[in-house]
Amino acid sequence: MSNEDDEFFNLPMVRPNNTPSLDIYQDQDNVYARVALPGVDSENIKVSIENSVLTLESSTEKKSEIDEKDYYRKEIRYGSFRRNVQLPTHVQGDKAIAEYEDGILNITVPKKKEEKTKKIEVKINLPAGRQGKK
Repeated sequence: MSNEDDEFFNLPMVRPNNTPSLDIYQDQDNVYARVALPGVDSENIKVSIENSVLTLESSTEKKSEIDEKDYYRKEIRYGSFRRNVQLPTHVQGDKAIAEYEDGILNITVPKKKEEKTKKIEVKINLPAGRQGKK
């Protein structure tokens, strides 16, 4: 295996600042987010949406009591993260659904229905004496 191959297979699944990678996409009715959270207990995942900003929070703890190992390579990270992501459109955050299976968090958020603009006619009241003059 070449050095290039070694570099490819050693790309981290987690961004350098310990925040997970995510995909966000949409269709006509919903916005979807897929987040890779391998090894995270679902009870430690918090998802919130406010003003069309998705906030993800979680923490993982190191379960081993042994800190004095002679590591050749250590890539598994422990700790916490918080990530805020602006969604591509206005959404109904209170109707979001989150499902976690096999280390993948799937979030579905309905889009907010666009309110139709209403045309309002404005009457112009001219001062007395100017009515009818152009």
